[in-house]
Amino acid sequence: MPKILRIINRFNLGGPTFNAAYLSKYLPSEYETLLVGGSRDETEDSSEFIVENLGLKPTILPEMKRELSVSDDRKAYKKLKEIIHDYQPDIVHTHASKAGALGRLAASKMGVKCIVHTFHGHVFHSYFGKIKTRFYLNTERYLAKKSDAIVAISNIQKRELSEEFRIAPPDKFRVINLGFDLSRFQKDQNLKREKFRSDWNIGSDLCLAIIGRLVPIKDHTYLFDRIVNIQNKLNQKITLAIVGDGELRSELETYANLNFDKNKVRVIFTSWIKEVDEVVAGSDIITLSSKNEGTPVTLIEAQAGSTPIVSVEVGGIADIVKRDYTALLSKREETEKFEQNLLSLIQDEVLRKRMSEKGFQFVEKQFHYERLCSDMDKLYMDILSKK
Repeated sequence: MPKILRIINRFNLGGPTFNAAYLSKYLPSEYETLLVGGSRDETEDSSEFIVENLGLKPTILPEMKRELSVSDDRKAYKKLKEIIHDYQPDIVHTHASKAGALGRLAASKMGVKCIVHTFHGHVFHSYFGKIKTRFYLNTERYLAKKSDAIVAISNIQKRELSEEFRIAPPDKFRVINLGFDLSRFQKDQNLKREKFRSDWNIGSDLCLAIIGRLVPIKDHTYLFDRIVNIQNKLNQKITLAIVGDGELRSELETYANLNFDKNKVRVIFTSWIKEVDEVVAGSDIITLSSKNEGTPVTLIEAQAGSTPIVSVEVGGIADIVKRDYTALLSKREETEKFEQNLLSLIQDEVLRKRMSEKGFQFVEKQFHYERLCSDMDKLYMDILSKK
């Protein structure tokens, strides 16, 4: 029975947590898995309920935190070596950057047979300055040499990592899409819609929602600016739901109060909502305005819930939506096109209905957890056989 030690940065709401949880729960029965995660980031809502609902009991390392810390990182590295010594895994599979660095270093030091890492996103542009970005690039290139396989979660991400950033040769990468249980987004949609809209007093307004951390990389201000530019052209009042929380909340609230015509645009800050399926059902459009993304789960969930999308085209987004069928996309510099896409979808109910009909069918098989587990099983068997 192959033993897998699966290490993830932290259990936050998003693709990495779902990915690690479903792989820990639903891989074929011949695998044994120990799941290890870092401590919760105080700027995010805890999502340990995701693993708990699957009956998983992960080991938490309080020292493995999001930010760099020589002291805490050294302690976490030492604990990971102790876990590897006691558990004796055949494969160490790390998810995201901090877990990827500490986990792969510990696995290599302890002589683990197979080492796999999944990039759920990357920080090689739009996050840091040149010096810090160069440090992370060189670190990832070094760690790639210690990896038997690197998983990219989209073809676009693989091209970026292998060709643009030269993390490792293309043949070291395997593209494996994320996987989820998306069926809940199709259940009781009318009831969920009524509940979300009642809870937030949305009434008959068209609801536009953006889901994610309120931090610079998500660039909510880009979306706010676009809506300010089109608000006088709107033929109906809209409610803009800001779902999430973070360091920029106060700044964004001030912007909203000063810049939006309250007769045209009502803005609500909901903080984190665990029942994302209610948000999707209650919204008429899901939007995204990030500077950089890996594979944003909110857009997969929007399609699963039959809600059309307006988004910038960054990272792996083009790989996870069906352009012009489930989502209207534009480059970040195409601000007028983003505005036109928003205005078109807000004003045209027929277009919204047509796009909503395409979503679930598109994502159902491509992003189901059974496909994820099957693909990962094949990768594990491949690298184990070569050892």
